[in-house]
Amino acid sequence: MDEAKIVIIEGSPRKYGNSAKLAFVAEKGAKDLGCETEILWVADYNIKPCIGCVSDDVMECRFPCVIRDDFNRLAEKLISSDGIIVSTPIYWYMVSGQVKNLIDRMTSLENMLLHSGRSLLDGKVAAFIATGNDAGTSTAISYLMDVFNSFGCHIPAWALAYHHSYEDSLDNSAAVIDSYNIGLNVCRLAKVLKKEKKPWYTFEVNVEELRNYAKSSIASIEAKSLEERREKANGGE
Repeated sequence: MDEAKIVIIEGSPRKYGNSAKLAFVAEKGAKDLGCETEILWVADYNIKPCIGCVSDDVMECRFPCVIRDDFNRLAEKLISSDGIIVSTPIYWYMVSGQVKNLIDRMTSLENMLLHSGRSLLDGKVAAFIATGNDAGTSTAISYLMDVFNSFGCHIPAWALAYHHSYEDSLDNSAAVIDSYNIGLNVCRLAKVLKKEKKPWYTFEVNVEELRNYAKSSIASIEAKSLEERREKANGGE
């Protein structure tokens, strides 16, 4: 089987900045565990803002995206990957504008769930690095975890690294170690999941059966709980 491929999205236009430094550390971790890697510098691509097709008609949003720019070319690299690491600077407590534009456009990948039954990011592994001078790293990483999990990605243990200081991120030993472990863990889980071809999300369920199962399970608990409450109210505890 081909080796797993990890794509690193670097979200800063400063290729020598703190987030880029930790991105290279993460890349080293993935390489050391035997994964193929590629760093994608988002600022090198012309990615226009999303125009909200999904809000006009949910079925109009699909991949390839209708906007004529570099997004589809970059997205093909994401689709062909097994894992994605996002490394971003913090711009006003959140990811960079370049990363936000990319994420909004990636809706076209996730919305393929409605067209083919599967998000084009389904089953991939994702992890995150954020760097900033003061605050916002935790907020940005939480946001990225929500988004990429909603895209259908798996988030492994120790999937985050952050640095919030004016100092060089490579002088932050904890951030360096965490970034290296991101590379290791994304690569490790990607190798495991690469063998699994089945989609992780399905519409093929009997909703009424699930409702009835939950209702019957709750009913017995409710009856017992009410009986215990009455006994306590009557001094029977």
